Amino acid sequence: MPNIEKAEAGDNSAATPGWDRETDLLVAGAGPGGMTAALVAAIEGLDVVICEKTAQIGGTGATSAGTLWIPGNRQSAAAGYDDTAEAAGRYLDSLIGDTGADDGGNAEMRRLYLRDGPDVIDYLMEKSDVRFVPCGRHPDYRNNLPGAAVDGRAVVPAGFDGRKLGSDFDRVRPPMKEFMLLGGMMVGKTDIANLIDRWRSPGAFVHSAGIVLRYLLDRLRYRRGTRLMMGNALVARLYYSLLKRGVPVLFDTPVADLVIENGAVTGAVVGTEGNLQRIRARRGVVFATGGFAHNEKFRAEFMPAPTPPFSLAADANGGDGLRLGEAAGAHIRSEGHQGSAFWTPVSVVPRPDGTTGLFPHLALDRAKPGLIAVNSTGRRFVNEAASYHDFVEAMYRSHATADTMPAWLICDAAFVRKYGIGVIHPGTRDLGPFAKSGYATVADTIENLAADLRIDATGLADTVARHNGFAKQGTDPDFGKGDLELNRFNGDHAHGPNPCLGPIAAPPFVAVAVWPSELGCSIGLDTTADGQVRTAAGQVVSGLYACGNDMSSVMAGSYPGPGTTLGPAVVFGWRVAMHAAGKARGL
Repeated sequence: MPNIEKAEAGDNSAATPGWDRETDLLVAGAGPGGMTAALVAAIEGLDVVICEKTAQIGGTGATSAGTLWIPGNRQSAAAGYDDTAEAAGRYLDSLIGDTGADDGGNAEMRRLYLRDGPDVIDYLMEKSDVRFVPCGRHPDYRNNLPGAAVDGRAVVPAGFDGRKLGSDFDRVRPPMKEFMLLGGMMVGKTDIANLIDRWRSPGAFVHSAGIVLRYLLDRLRYRRGTRLMMGNALVARLYYSLLKRGVPVLFDTPVADLVIENGAVTGAVVGTEGNLQRIRARRGVVFATGGFAHNEKFRAEFMPAPTPPFSLAADANGGDGLRLGEAAGAHIRSEGHQGSAFWTPVSVVPRPDGTTGLFPHLALDRAKPGLIAVNSTGRRFVNEAASYHDFVEAMYRSHATADTMPAWLICDAAFVRKYGIGVIHPGTRDLGPFAKSGYATVADTIENLAADLRIDATGLADTVARHNGFAKQGTDPDFGKGDLELNRFNGDHAHGPNPCLGPIAAPPFVAVAVWPSELGCSIGLDTTADGQVRTAAGQVVSGLYACGNDMSSVMAGSYPGPGTTLGPAVVFGWRVAMHAAGKARGL
């Protein structure tokens, strides 16, 4: 396995005067979309260079669940799940709706995404070391709409042994600290269940002991565990495949500017001041820089008010692709979008070293019985078991009339012991350290809890009493918690009569603040179905492509199911590469 220094060393003796280096395709950004484009281009015979702004690959994808929403995928069909792209098309039409005549071809792009998705997965599995397995049962997020499914649409990357990368393992961006155990061990859903039951089941003990022993051995040689899964497995598999093909990745090398000649993008100036080089890109430049998550100007322009104070996107996602694309005449497309980003509620985690982290409340706590979310009036404003995206949209609707930033997740200590909340793991009995750090608020009465939170005490007491009545009867007439298949999937299957409703009954009572945060951006550069960037007049900017979060999302700000960002990133990354290679698939 070549290390990265060998992979970066290329022969540039034939570079045209005025250029420091030449290639067929220059890809800006080593996230899932950019690496897919680069890998496919290399497979199809192109010379490729990746310019990565940071010292590591993966971007936001490295910290994600790694799921791809690919309706009709053959991996799920082989496992016995029945699904079709046609049904998914009806679902997306119902969810996104008619965006009008000026939809930028979004409906056509959705059709092509659904058509090509299964083939792209098969292509990568056949021609690279990228591997996917069916996710199985994982309901669409609005499964009450026509065409929605409860299983078969999502695939996840197969686990990967990071030791295969050798010294290049350090180039893989690690997961969020809050999602690792023992200072650096990745765990998946199966691992969590076994760890919780480790003292109650011999099988769970053996599984738990095995992964912990593996991790301890890893730490003798590596900074963290090498047993990779989820988004870390996806980006590591892409990177491993790129290294095997000798595709150079220039780290700490942002794209500083585009080179435009006679109206066409012919290359780019890359690097930092004092170390700039001009790279000619014969087939084009691909922007896959991760979107505008940390660009203050674009956040203020495109995101709802108040602008979210937090972001789960990689820190380097500063809108470089959008900024440079706009300067080259590209159109940043916000028309037809239901929203500017893909959302999740997060809690702010104080760390021992004085820094803070963010914990995304995706599925582990909000749907469980015995938890409610309230605003400053102490009133519920949402079905707590709704998707993380829908939860944040409800926060914004509520904030129009009552302060809902932050919102508060309310439960009792018995709930925390059984299910955990945020970074507080199941089984936790001593809440003192979390109260002392400020992560959680703990009180002996609902009234005192409200006082500590500075929210309406009467409203909270009334809300808890009303909710407890709903828990007893098993239905939630206010918000329908437990009605959707998604709710029940994330609830407690052993709890009845409603797996998502339970009382908040015994002190002490607990609250954790949650804020809106985006997982990724929906608004991006307007493109054709092959990722060719367009102007506001619809004309192609020759030689410029975009994919991933730099590309205006085919989902138009809606969130159909797990893998809403990664699915399009990979599929359109493939389409970009095939077009650049002169092998574009027909419409």
